[in-house]
Amino acid sequence: MNWQEERMRILRGARCVVVKVGSAVLTGADGIDRAVIADLAAQLAALRHTPDGGTRRVVLVSSGAVAAGRAVLRAAGADAAGGMAARQGAAAVGQGRLMHAYDAAFAAHGVTIAQVLLTRDDLRSRQRFLNARNTFAELLQWGVLPIVNENDTISTAELKFGDNDCLASLLVNLIDADLFINLTSSGGVLAANPQTTPDAPVMPCIPCVRELNLDELCGGKTSVGTGGMYSKLLAARRAAQRGVPTLILSGRTPGAITGALAQPAAEVPCGTWVCPESHAISSRKFWLAYQSEPVGSVDVDDGAAAALREKGSSLLPGGVRAVEGGFQAGALVRITHRGHSMGVGLSNYGAADLKKIMGLKRLEVAALLGDAHYPEVIHRDHLLLDAAV
Repeated sequence: MNWQEERMRILRGARCVVVKVGSAVLTGADGIDRAVIADLAAQLAALRHTPDGGTRRVVLVSSGAVAAGRAVLRAAGADAAGGMAARQGAAAVGQGRLMHAYDAAFAAHGVTIAQVLLTRDDLRSRQRFLNARNTFAELLQWGVLPIVNENDTISTAELKFGDNDCLASLLVNLIDADLFINLTSSGGVLAANPQTTPDAPVMPCIPCVRELNLDELCGGKTSVGTGGMYSKLLAARRAAQRGVPTLILSGRTPGAITGALAQPAAEVPCGTWVCPESHAISSRKFWLAYQSEPVGSVDVDDGAAAALREKGSSLLPGGVRAVEGGFQAGALVRITHRGHSMGVGLSNYGAADLKKIMGLKRLEVAALLGDAHYPEVIHRDHLLLDAAV
């Protein structure tokens, strides 16, 4: 089966879908573009029904609250530009207007919606992660369409996802989605950096997103959002690791989603299809790797790098060359080798103890720390290579 056939099989057979739409699609100079929201609501209402007469569970991740709030504040003569406090205030003004627009648009199709605001801390705690999973399951069982956004009004820098592309990729894992659709202001992923190659064509398929050099391929962030194609492809990498494909489409093209599900696919805007990894990682390992940002790094020697990459080994103290950061035991740290990131993992040691035992053999570690020590710095069950961070 070629990728076009596989793409159509998955699109038509998916039973749980995460759709993400950004500020650059939803808003203009005057705030929320209600025509875009109306078209999106019509498409998602249709997406909830499968070709065989079944139903799909659909979750929408929507940006736009900050941009909508800034437009309202400008119209009122207030200066909404500024740092974190101004952004949070604009989100507080805009979130209600955004949800009011969605409520009216979906009501026209008989679809009940729910607002879900999250911070990273809601998914960092395993108990709260499971509580969130149960809440989404109940809403979807009721036939409700959840609309999710980061809780910008109360988020601090430490609790932010960074952008809604990241949030959407984590929701793919939370709700066990089998398809991720990311709507963008372009027609798909361009084959070259648009800043240097303005006429670069759209790539119809990315067989292995992990092999892309995102720094070379992607331009800067969009002017109204915090994402850009870099963050969309990073989110697609995370989804691919869970065995979930991503379809990146133009959100400004009316009917793009329903058109992508139509036959024949060659006659409709197809965007870019990002293939999933052939071997999906577990939900638990995904959560361990992406529940928070790395707070330090551990640099390894050639032998340890080979053991991690080729044998699937744990990282032992003897393979550690350097430690950066002031992290505590249990923290998520980046694993590096010769200046390149290899992955992330949960460290059994804090930075202070790790600096004492790096490069030592097991008996030397025992002599230094006593019996209360771990054989591994990072156990292979708590490690993810090629993490998209």
